[in-house]
Amino acid sequence: MNGSEAENLAAHYLQQQHLFLIARNYRCRYGEIDLIMRDQSMLVFIEVKMRTHHSFGGAIQSITKLKQQKLLLTANHYLATLKTIPPCRFDVVLITGQKDQEIEWIKNAFDE
Repeated sequence: MNGSEAENLAAHYLQQQHLFLIARNYRCRYGEIDLIMRDQSMLVFIEVKMRTHHSFGGAIQSITKLKQQKLLLTANHYLATLKTIPPCRFDVVLITGQKDQEIEWIKNAFDE
């Protein structure tokens, strides 16, 4: 499974949880946000991480403070395009495994 397939799997999973997809792979000079979705009135910026196994702390270990800062800057860039700014949060979807993927959805994975 490549990164694009992992993002598709994550988007499908979150849509089953009643989130609405707004954008995929939003890019700007600061970085990229994998998925932007709406959870009722909440705008959700989602980082998708995939690992084939749980070694080295799993996928969550790759979301460093530097990565969080880049996500925050990219989210602020996106928010600047909106007329009104809704409540927001940062979620992470961790996908582990090659054949039988385990999906873990972490809401409010880190603070602004």
